[in-house]
Amino acid sequence: MNAPFRTRQGGRIDRNTAYTFTFDGQELTGHAGDTLGSALLANGVHQVTTSIKLGRPRGITAAWAEDTGGLVQIEEPFPEPMLLATTVELFDGLVARGIPGQGRLADIPDTAKYDSTHVHTDVLIAGAGPTGLAAALTAARAGVRVVLLDEQSEPGGALLGSTDTIDGKPALEWVDAAVAELASHPDVLHLQRTTAFGHYDDGFVLAVQRRTDHLGTEAPAAISRQRIWRIRAPHIVVAAGAHERPVVFTDNDRPGIMLAHGARTFLHRYGVKVGNQAVVFTTNDSAYAAAFDLHDAGVRINTIVDVRHDVAADLRAGCAERGITLRSNSVVRGTLGNGRISHAIVARDGDTPVPLACDALLISGGWNPAVHLFSQARGTLRYDDALGAFVPGERLDGVTVAGSANGVFDLPGCLREGREVATTVVTDLGFTVATNAIAGESDPAPSPAPAAVVWHVPDPAGAERQFVDVQRDATVADLARAVGAGMRSMEHIKRYTTIGTAHDQGKTSGVVASGITSELIGTRIEDLGTTTFRPPYTPVAFAALAGRSRGHLFDPERVTAVNDWHVDRGAVWEDVGQWKRPRYYPLPGEDMEAAVLRECAAVRTGVGILDGSTLGKIDVQGPDAGAFLDLLYTNMMSTLKVGMVRYGVMCGVDGMVIDDGTVMRLAEDRYQAFTTTGGAARILDWMEEWLQTEWPQLRVRLTSVTEQWHTFPVVGPKSRDVIGAVFADLDVSNEAFPFMAWRDTTLDGVHVRIGRVSFSGELAYEVNVTGWHATAVWEKLIAAGERYGITPYGTETMHVLRAEKGYPIIGQDTDGTITPQDLGMEWVVSKKKPDFVGKRSFTRESNVDPLRKQFVGLLPLDADTVLPEGAQVIESMKDGILPPPPVPMLGHVTSSYRSAELGRPFGLALVKGGRARIGETLHVPVDGILVPVEVTGTVLVDPEGARRDG
Repeated sequence: MNAPFRTRQGGRIDRNTAYTFTFDGQELTGHAGDTLGSALLANGVHQVTTSIKLGRPRGITAAWAEDTGGLVQIEEPFPEPMLLATTVELFDGLVARGIPGQGRLADIPDTAKYDSTHVHTDVLIAGAGPTGLAAALTAARAGVRVVLLDEQSEPGGALLGSTDTIDGKPALEWVDAAVAELASHPDVLHLQRTTAFGHYDDGFVLAVQRRTDHLGTEAPAAISRQRIWRIRAPHIVVAAGAHERPVVFTDNDRPGIMLAHGARTFLHRYGVKVGNQAVVFTTNDSAYAAAFDLHDAGVRINTIVDVRHDVAADLRAGCAERGITLRSNSVVRGTLGNGRISHAIVARDGDTPVPLACDALLISGGWNPAVHLFSQARGTLRYDDALGAFVPGERLDGVTVAGSANGVFDLPGCLREGREVATTVVTDLGFTVATNAIAGESDPAPSPAPAAVVWHVPDPAGAERQFVDVQRDATVADLARAVGAGMRSMEHIKRYTTIGTAHDQGKTSGVVASGITSELIGTRIEDLGTTTFRPPYTPVAFAALAGRSRGHLFDPERVTAVNDWHVDRGAVWEDVGQWKRPRYYPLPGEDMEAAVLRECAAVRTGVGILDGSTLGKIDVQGPDAGAFLDLLYTNMMSTLKVGMVRYGVMCGVDGMVIDDGTVMRLAEDRYQAFTTTGGAARILDWMEEWLQTEWPQLRVRLTSVTEQWHTFPVVGPKSRDVIGAVFADLDVSNEAFPFMAWRDTTLDGVHVRIGRVSFSGELAYEVNVTGWHATAVWEKLIAAGERYGITPYGTETMHVLRAEKGYPIIGQDTDGTITPQDLGMEWVVSKKKPDFVGKRSFTRESNVDPLRKQFVGLLPLDADTVLPEGAQVIESMKDGILPPPPVPMLGHVTSSYRSAELGRPFGLALVKGGRARIGETLHVPVDGILVPVEVTGTVLVDPEGARRDG
């Protein structure tokens, strides 16, 4: 079926390639080269959606990214919300619908591919219209490296929607020749479908490219690969053109109302007539070209309504020649229609308004140069009275704006300015400019009649229906309310009204809002200014910004050398920082609780093994290594003997704990510091910051060796037997190998370092070996432990074991407001050292407050409830009834588990004045029920510490 509003010929579509697509459940046809927007208009579909706040019908208003009403949801082949129909390239099988307010995110994995790349160039030119092409030709002929970007599917810019000529030939023939010449230059990178959306310091530009799908066919952003280009250029030429702007009047949001140049583009580029009869409302000459072209294509132009009293003679003659009625000194005051427009209400000052029948109303209120990339680079704008628009108001190093973006709207002028700008840039870069002229630049430019600046047609009674930002349902009445509330800054008014915050980022509404506001305030628009243009210029998908950093690559996954062994044993994983760590190893039929209880019991009664390789490890070397560590840890490290290990705590300058771990002294001038898994990179950075900025005189070098050393704690009463069996030449007795000592040994010629360190309170040995040999050593430990029932255990069991002993996890049992004293660890704070990071803060009044939160244990009195971590701890409540809110909170549960050793659940908590409350009964709300809990000390298993030595 032929689309009823498709012209018989013309346009740049491939009429031999038909596509079938579905919109709002209706099957329609289009052609290769169409956008979804042009195909909908060709089929007579004007209402695309309804507005976000008021639910009013909305339709397509422009031919590209300045469209305000054509938001769609792509459903197939992959759900993609909030796309403009005018920027979605049509393809066969597309399924879409209009968006009533907001779209729907996909609930299936995205099949598209996204990536990014970097490029350095001498000149970046944004825009492949006549100005950009002229600049690119000039620069390419000089031999400089050029990157030419353009957001459309093909070059030409505004020429794609016109009948302009260059040297007496169709302008698009010149475009084709220019593109062919650029392709012959090896140092020119020409990228279509590529939008420069962000301009940052030092010539850095971000651009997003819509690429072709895996079949090689042209496809929209919904399914195509997208690439982010990160471009560096010493000079950027902004040739982004201009946006036609509307005039605001009552009921100016009906489907069928669109920008005049958009209608002309739909005709010449896509072979689409936007209606059967149209009214044209203009303040300038440019709309006449659209009116004449549409008339010549068979669209009845009912009337041209021009706000100006004087209209150029050639335009009057053009109207008379075509039989088009011209109403000068007139305005459109409003519209009628049930959904789509049916009449435009036209009047001269003082005259009775006249309704004119139409199914399309084409508007041109002037042109706004697309200065976004200039403004994003902190370029100042100035208001040009003659143009009625804001243009670049200063020179920026490394940035030049040219053509329509600079307020030059005639074709010869754009061509000439493109060459002249490029000549200056190329010369400044030290290249010699070729003498080749750019065709058409010397043609005489027409002298258009002066444009009138009209922002809106006042109508106090209809101000609530005079839409300034069609996307946001924001009206002249909203601007009046903002002004009435005392606002005078457009930045404040923008946020009050939401004007300019939708998908087009104020391309059509921003300057108009400033113009109307200036009239409401009674000031000049040049004094009021506009809102700030910020990236992105057009919406960019988060997926494109993420690129390949998605799924498993979103945050690089780190695995230990024994990862495959864990996988083979069915480990359930926990993400700790970037590391994948086994959380537990379920046997058939076990859930996590059962598996963890089994693993805990095995460690407490026999022997278990943990892959602790993810612990941070920092090699600290140099003559001042001990003095350096003394300044960072709360306790002394310089007195540690070679061959021994010491537990240590680090605090921030505020005295709050930031990390803990053990330190081995390997030699007089060398230590190895162990950190928490999640804190490894942060603590290394912390150490480097102090070393480089505060104590540069210290002779110390720091190196991360986290990946080099793998660590396997072998834990439990039978651990000595396992270690002794594997390392036969190592004396593992308490006398020869005491607690908190380390020893070097070998296994099959491989160096192994073993430490007597326990994070469970049990007899334990931590086996350290290089990653190259880690799996072999792990498997030998497993084999030797089989006769003792060795059990691999994961992080969940590790947490239960340490919690039973009251060992805190920094970041879980602390929250950035906890000192060592709060944790009951006064013993780890040296009283001998003159200074260390955080020391002075320990004496602050708030840090010695006896009502500070302190680390305690909790035992639910019912011996059955596992307290939720994060649950609040409150005072004992009479009759178990909560007082009215706000309920005073004493603290919260930091850790909570079911214990195989205790035969009951227990928890750890931070409670105000907690140690003084030991023995008291408090309450923890759980699912609406107050659970009584006894406050205890933190050490619940083996408080004497007898198990540590076996």
